Amino acid sequence: IKVNGFPCKDEANVTEADFFYSGLANPGVINNSVGSVATGANVEKISGLNTLGVSLARIDYAPGGLNPPHTHPRATEIIFVLDGELDVGFITTSNKLFSKSVKKGDIFVFPRGLVHFQKNNGDKSASVIAGFNSQLPGTQSIAVTLFTSTPAVPDNVLTKTFQIGTKEVDKIKNKLAPKKT
Repeated sequence: IKVNGFPCKDEANVTEADFFYSGLANPGVINNSVGSVATGANVEKISGLNTLGVSLARIDYAPGGLNPPHTHPRATEIIFVLDGELDVGFITTSNKLFSKSVKKGDIFVFPRGLVHFQKNNGDKSASVIAGFNSQLPGTQSIAVTLFTSTPAVPDNVLTKTFQIGTKEVDKIKNKLAPKKT
């Protein structure tokens, strides 16, 4: 039997392991051009979260690292700063930016579905724990979504939207395209 698309175990087969995950204990390995990495602790990693409506993530930032503008279509996010200092913000549907500099021990909230970001402007690494009111909040990165979708968003839509030429669209697509391994 599946609930919310995830299997439900027979009660006799449920163990402590279904409610445990140690994947947020250590910083994630940052190996991308934006300088941040998010490690999720959601229903995909902790089966016991199914139907509970909560999840966590750890986000680590290199000096100067950015968690690029993105949304969580199924959850509000709250971050707790473990280390470092970040500039954070979200944009309302009336196009107003709410932003703040946050440091170790601070909390900031990003309302469900709104575009938001976090930027480490410090010269040391930073990290946060993010809480979500969804077992699987989803993440949609704005730039990646627009420039690397399959099938592709038509170039004439991107050129008109961003008021740039086709060459610039191609440059962005090439920079954001998944790296061949």
